Amino acid sequence: MALELKWLEDFLSLAETRSFSRSAEDRNITQSAFSRRIRALEVWLGTELLDRSTFPITLTVDGRQFRETAEETVRLLTLSRSQFRSRQEGSKLPVLAVTALHALCLTFLPGWLTEIRRKVGPVTSRVLPENFHTCIQALVEGGYDFLLTFHHPNISVPLDPERFAFLTVGRDSLVAVAARPERRSWQAGDERVPLLHYSRGSFLGLLAAIAQAREGAPSTYLGHTNEGSMAEALKFMALDGHGVAWLPRSLVADEIAEGTLMVIAPEMPMDIRLYRSADRSRPFVDRVWSAARAASG
Repeated sequence: MALELKWLEDFLSLAETRSFSRSAEDRNITQSAFSRRIRALEVWLGTELLDRSTFPITLTVDGRQFRETAEETVRLLTLSRSQFRSRQEGSKLPVLAVTALHALCLTFLPGWLTEIRRKVGPVTSRVLPENFHTCIQALVEGGYDFLLTFHHPNISVPLDPERFAFLTVGRDSLVAVAARPERRSWQAGDERVPLLHYSRGSFLGLLAAIAQAREGAPSTYLGHTNEGSMAEALKFMALDGHGVAWLPRSLVADEIAEGTLMVIAPEMPMDIRLYRSADRSRPFVDRVWSAARAASG
């Protein structure tokens, strides 16, 4: 398990507020997720940082000692990031910072960047491919100009509409696919077939659960869970015949056309949304936003 910067920032927030609920709200995550991250930091360090028997909570001796280390580490990392970004922004080309779901980085993002460059001129791009919750956090914390994500009306996006505007910039669909019959690990007459499943909390996993509950979806049992929640990994499991996978059509369009994957259920439409933060409104970002709006027309 690798140490993450956000764990240090969580700990420093908690050392300040002495309240899990207040710090979780400040960090824009659920209290349970915040508690797990604090515990992960303690496990990584091999010591207890908090005395949870007091109210409000207090730092242990190790916690007080580590607070100084965490403050200095975050300060140095923030300073380095600021210096690097200033260097980039001082270069000849403007920098477009985008965080996006893994699948969209493989399918939609390259063409979208091409269109943006055609409309606003040459740019340098900085892209963070991540899961949904990390992408949300990256946008909220101000490190990125835009977020690209799938959207379906049955799944809420935890962003304040007053601060985070969005455009619908594309369309896709979620499609259930399986390998050709001769490559499948199950028989044609089987009553239930193996489902290739996303990890718990995955955005595409939530969408897949909705699609799987619709009429016409195959009857399934859990055949494999991809803990990394990357649709690309499930695609290759499906190609090797391990089960049914619900995947963005854009990710498997070539395989469907070639016949190596077959569509076995009605597709579920979904939008592709572009979000931006009102806190990041430099002229270049405004130009990109205008170009994206014109392109989505």
